[in-house]
Amino acid sequence: MENIKFGKLLFKRNGILASGILGVTGHSLLKVANSGAGGVTSKSISREKRKGHPPPVVQVFEHGVINAVGLSSLGIEESLKELKIVKSNSSAIVIASIFAGSIEEFSETASFITEEYADAIEVNISCPNVSDEFGLPFAASPQMAAKVTLAVRKATKLPLIIKLSPNFPNIGIIAKACEINGADAISAINTVGPGMIIDINTYKPKISNKKGGLSGKCILPIAVRCVYEIYQSVTLPIIGMGGITTYEDAIQIIMAGATLYGVGTGILYEGLEIFDKINNGIKNFLKEKKLSYEELVGISHKT
Repeated sequence: MENIKFGKLLFKRNGILASGILGVTGHSLLKVANSGAGGVTSKSISREKRKGHPPPVVQVFEHGVINAVGLSSLGIEESLKELKIVKSNSSAIVIASIFAGSIEEFSETASFITEEYADAIEVNISCPNVSDEFGLPFAASPQMAAKVTLAVRKATKLPLIIKLSPNFPNIGIIAKACEINGADAISAINTVGPGMIIDINTYKPKISNKKGGLSGKCILPIAVRCVYEIYQSVTLPIIGMGGITTYEDAIQIIMAGATLYGVGTGILYEGLEIFDKINNGIKNFLKEKKLSYEELVGISHKT
């Protein structure tokens, strides 16, 4: 699909590269952009450089992927150099994803990102709040989500996309708190879990961190439900993602209320051709059903 209005942004094509896949270097982001994606999202960036967990950090299984990369990051200075590569050489929308362990750090990290490097900022609030006694993620409550959103809103004029976690109840209420405090859009969902896979021959978990987030085909029904509930709660545009590998999957997400769809793990199954395959499938579906794209967005709420 072409020329999709998403808040203040105009995407020349549908399909967003989700954060975490091929999102560290500018050249890998550029490769995805040149392969048919309407937008690309960086791997989440922290203020300072972070090493992450030792390998193995990713395990593919029959129904998806489990990973615990450990929030590794080049740090904001090096990441900006990589973002500028894709921003300067592509017409795709560039989204800088950020994470932090405190509200102040979120604000500070966002303040470095300008139009020179990105078109929008995605705020990954699934990371632990180190200032909280129990280390709860900021996405765990509307109060914490609101505080982060407001702080980042004050730090930047760029469009602000808040990425929500499916691991806590009342995702619609959390999305509404973000809307009230200055969010321009919602991105959903992040990984599900944590989960664990044990090697029956070594008797040990298959990744070094023992447990990790689930992505891939197995989480699609959860993603559809979350997008549906968010659409009911806010007037903001939504990027829907989680388990999308086919055009039928993307259509479900769009029918639930997403204006755009996102793909991450699906690239492992289908390669970078996935964006063209899905967009062509959506185009043919709309022609068959005699619907416009605008009519498709959120149609499950209207029938």
